[in-house]
Amino acid sequence: MENIVEPSIYVVENVSPTFKVMYGIRKIVYSGRTRYQKVDIVETEDYGLALLLDGLMQSSQIDERIYHECLVHPTLATHPRPRRILVVGGGEGSTIREIEKHDVVEEITMVDLDGELIELVKKYIPWSTKAFQDRRLKLYINEGRRFLEEQTNSRYDIIVMDVTDPVTGGPAEKLYTLEFYQLAYRKLSDDGMIVTQASSISHTPGTFLSIVKTLSQVFPKTCYYGCYVKSFSSMWGFAVGSKNMLPIDLGAGEIDKVLRERNVGDISFYSGATHTAIFKLADVYIRFYRGEARILRDQNSV
Repeated sequence: MENIVEPSIYVVENVSPTFKVMYGIRKIVYSGRTRYQKVDIVETEDYGLALLLDGLMQSSQIDERIYHECLVHPTLATHPRPRRILVVGGGEGSTIREIEKHDVVEEITMVDLDGELIELVKKYIPWSTKAFQDRRLKLYINEGRRFLEEQTNSRYDIIVMDVTDPVTGGPAEKLYTLEFYQLAYRKLSDDGMIVTQASSISHTPGTFLSIVKTLSQVFPKTCYYGCYVKSFSSMWGFAVGSKNMLPIDLGAGEIDKVLRERNVGDISFYSGATHTAIFKLADVYIRFYRGEARILRDQNSV
C-alpha cells in the first residue's frame, strides 16, 4: 500500500457560491501580490506545480495542456487562414504556446493587464517560458478592451479570450458583455472568429449559458464545447462566435488533415477524435446542469 504523508497545508477553493474543494500543498514556491491580483505558485500533491490567482486554480502541471489545447486548436484548425491572432489575457504563456504550433500563423498579438504576473511566470512556470521568445509575438501590457478600442486599423482573424471568469468587480468583468463582443466583431476580418473560456459547465451553468447567449446576439454563428479538467474539479466550457465557419462543422478527418498540413506537433490531448467528442460531451453535461441564461451587458454583466 502506498505510503502517503498528509500535507500540513491545504487550499480551500470556492468553485461556486455553494461548492468548495480542498487540496494539499507540498511546497509554496512563490506567494505575493501584483498590482491587480494575489499570485501563488505552489507544488500540490495531486496536480503538481500550479498557478493560483486570487486563491483560485488557474493552471496546473497535470492538465494545463488539456485546457489550453481545447481553448486554442478547435478554432485555429477551423479558420482557413489564421494569420493574425489576438490573445487577450493568457499571462501564463500556454495559450500563445499552442497558437505558435500552427505554422500558418504570421503574427500573434498578446495583451495582458498584469505585466508583473508575466515576469513571475517566466521565472517559475517552466512549461510556458519559451513561448514568449517566438519572433511572431508582440506583447502589450494593457487592459484588453481598452487595447482593442485603440486599434483603429487592425483586423484580426481570430481573437482568443483567456481571462478569468466574469466575477463582480474582477478585472475581466467587462470582457464577456454584449458591448465587448460587438467591439470584437468590428475588429475581426470577414471570416473572423472569437473563442473564449466560458467558466464551468457543471458548477456555474448559468454563467456558461449566459456567455453563449450573449455571443449569439452578436455573431451569426455560435457553438460551445467542453472538456473535463481535474484541477478545476469541473467540466469546463468554451464558446465560439464566428462570421462564417464553426468548429462544430468539422469532422475528425478534417481536423487531423489540417493539423498535419500545418505541422502541428507536440499535442497531448487534442485530435480529430477528441474534437468531435468535446461537442457531444458538453451537450450531455448541460442537460444535467441547467442554468438561467441571460444577455450580459456592461451595466448588468454578472
